[in-house]
Amino acid sequence: MRDEELLIRLTQAQGVAGYEKEVRGLIEAEAAPYADEIIKDAIGNLIVLKKGKGGPQAKRIMFAAHMDEIGFMVKKIETDGRLRVCNLGWNWAGSAYNGRVRFRNGVSGVVGCVGSIEDAKNDVGKLYIDIGATSKEDAKKYVNVGDVCGYYGPYIELANNRIASKSLDNRIGCYQLLQALKENNGRGPNDIYYVFCVQEELGCRGSKPAAARIQPDIGIAVDITPAHDYPCDLEGCNALDEGIAIKFSDPSVVCDEDIVGAMVACCEEKKIKYQREVIDKGGTDASSMNVSGLGVRVGGIVVVTRYPHSQSAVASKNDIEAGVELCKAISEYEFCW
Repeated sequence: MRDEELLIRLTQAQGVAGYEKEVRGLIEAEAAPYADEIIKDAIGNLIVLKKGKGGPQAKRIMFAAHMDEIGFMVKKIETDGRLRVCNLGWNWAGSAYNGRVRFRNGVSGVVGCVGSIEDAKNDVGKLYIDIGATSKEDAKKYVNVGDVCGYYGPYIELANNRIASKSLDNRIGCYQLLQALKENNGRGPNDIYYVFCVQEELGCRGSKPAAARIQPDIGIAVDITPAHDYPCDLEGCNALDEGIAIKFSDPSVVCDEDIVGAMVACCEEKKIKYQREVIDKGGTDASSMNVSGLGVRVGGIVVVTRYPHSQSAVASKNDIEAGVELCKAISEYEFCW
C-alpha cells in the first residue's frame, strides 16, 4: 500500500458530520505541497485544484470524497448521568449497542439500550451513552447537550490484505484523492478539483455548493459501497478483492454512460482490476453533483466494504489501491465531447 500510515491517521481522526475540522486540517496539510490552489468554503468543504495542461477537449473534473463520519449528538442528560442521543448520519442501533464512542474532548463512553436491543427495532432514540457519570450534574462536568461523539474503532490488519476500522466510510475516498493528487504531474489536459466534502452523511449537503462553485464538466464521487459477498440483508454482486467498483446506478443517481464507458476503458487499458456496481439502497455525492446548476455528468468510483456504518468496517487494500489508479487514469483521460 502506498502510505498505510496516512490511511490510519485519516480513519482515527474525528470528523462526525458537521464537525469535520480535525480531518480537514489533516488533509489540507497533506495536500498543500501539491496544490495549485486551495479553497475552504463557507460550509466547510476543502477544494484542492491541480491544473492540467489544457487543450480544446480539456474538462473541469470534480472528484468528491466526503470527510464526515456517522456519529451521535447528545440531546438530553438523564438524572442518573446517562446521555440520550440522536443520529448524525445513519447509525444501526444493533451495531452501536455495547460499542465504544469518544467525544471530541477525549471523554469516552459505552452505548447501552433502554430495554432489550431486539425490542429497540433500530430506534436510536432507545440508546444511551454511559460515560461513567453518577448524576446529571456529574455528567455535565464532562459532556453537555449538543456535544457530539463518534465510534471508537482502531485500525487493525486482517488476513488476505484486508483491514478493519471505524470511518472507512469515507476516509478511504479521502486517502485515494490525496494519493491521486500527489501523483498528478499536471501533464494531463484536465483541471482536476479534488474536493473533500462535509456532511455527506446528512444528505450529501457539502458537494452541492462545491459543484455550484466549480461548475464542473464531470463530477465523480469517490466513496465506499456495501458488500454483498457475506451473509447480510442486502443483495447484489459487490465483492471484496474483485477490484475497484465502477458505479452504474443507485437509488439517487444513474451515472452518465459516457463517463462509465471511459472508466471501463481506463481499467481495460491500464490493467486495473474492476467490477460493476449497482445497488438498490444508499447513495453518494454523485446525486448532488448531478443536479447542481444546469446539470452535471456524473460517475462513481467506490470501494466495496463490509459492515459499513459501524466501528468495524472491512475493506481490501488491493481494491483501495486500484481506486487510486482509476482516479489517476480518468484524470488524464481525453474526453471527446
